[in-house]
Amino acid sequence: MVTTDPIADMLTRIRNANQQKHETVSIPYSNLKNDLANILKNEGFVTDFVVNEEGNHKNIVITLKYKGNERVITGLKRVSKPGLRQYAKVNEIPKVLNGLGIVVLSTSQGLMTDKEARAKNIGGEVLAYIW
Repeated sequence: MVTTDPIADMLTRIRNANQQKHETVSIPYSNLKNDLANILKNEGFVTDFVVNEEGNHKNIVITLKYKGNERVITGLKRVSKPGLRQYAKVNEIPKVLNGLGIVVLSTSQGLMTDKEARAKNIGGEVLAYIW
């Protein structure tokens, strides 16, 4: 299956699995998705992730996080799309829920959160909001 927007596909898979309270979700591997999964883990939205190799195919298996019966990830939104890219300078980077959520940016120094981008004083493409 070829998708035109692999990040939107990843976020949709996580959103669907989270909605149905699945323990894990499997996503086709790419370096960008691996970096995004790493950000989700570092920010405490998911428990862990591993990269599984099955022959020629690699998958990222993400273990979703729950607090009791409540979901940790309450929302995922793709912002910049292939047909309409959204860029933000460092002073224009949006905040999600007044800083309770994160903004994932693709910068010249790789994928990072809005807090890291402000600290490094760089802007970039706004990929997603996660809260």
